[in-house]
Amino acid sequence: LLAAGVVPIIKHMPGHGRARADSHIETPSVDAELHELVAQDFAPFRELADLPMGMSAHIRFTRLDPQPATQSPRLIGLIRDEIGFDGLLMTDDISMGGLSGTIAERSAAALAAGCDVILHCNSDMAEMQAVCAEAGQMRGASSARAARAVAARKPADPTPAAELFAEYASLGGKVDWA
Repeated sequence: LLAAGVVPIIKHMPGHGRARADSHIETPSVDAELHELVAQDFAPFRELADLPMGMSAHIRFTRLDPQPATQSPRLIGLIRDEIGFDGLLMTDDISMGGLSGTIAERSAAALAAGCDVILHCNSDMAEMQAVCAEAGQMRGASSARAARAVAARKPADPTPAAELFAEYASLGGKVDWA
């Protein structure tokens, strides 16, 4: 993606694989010990920890914190320290059903937990204004991470798209030319 001029976002940290509910509708709960999460669920994120942007998960890890990861200082700390991710960390859509409270309360909790950016996707102007009022201006470490994320975007490599699609297909990918 970086070679194609796209800055990727790794998601949903610290892991969505064990979740059995849709966080668009409700808060999934994962009942796993920290050592299991570190050994299995966090592993792919550690491999990608040097990427410039990531997204949090609206998932409750019941043995670690009663709050969803997006609003949990402990889980955001695990993303930063155990996974080693120091890129720009945005929330998943703050208006999803996996979080409770007003949009302003959700936003404040995510920022207090350590997220850098609040993502709001449903186009409700009053909600967007509430997010902006809570978020204020980005400063400090968040601002530095945002600058690094923007700087990570480079012009696309000059490789012709047909060559890239051929390579993708050779790796077992399906290419729909229609």
